[in-house]
Amino acid sequence: MSEYTESEINNILKLYKQSREKNKERYNKIKDTEEFKLKNRARAKEHYHNNKEVKKNTYQNDKEFLKCRNNYNYYKKLNRCDEFKIKFPEKYIVLCDRNYL
Repeated sequence: MSEYTESEINNILKLYKQSREKNKERYNKIKDTEEFKLKNRARAKEHYHNNKEVKKNTYQNDKEFLKCRNNYNYYKKLNRCDEFKIKFPEKYIVLCDRNYL
């Protein structure tokens, strides 16, 4: 890994900032055009259709966790967290495994 001098680092940062500003200006200029909106919608629609199954699988895999989390939040809202731990130890373990608690 090569070491950069202070002036090289400053130059790299300056070029990066200029690039970001230029891209932001360009985006702000074209974002309201009809052509850009149509292209963006088409790209988003294609992405949705290509990844529909992936999203469905993600929701299926997280279904149990989401149910446990919602149940815990209900008990938490009522300030009965200890009761949740006693009544539903398996749900509590699922939440701990996911580092939710």
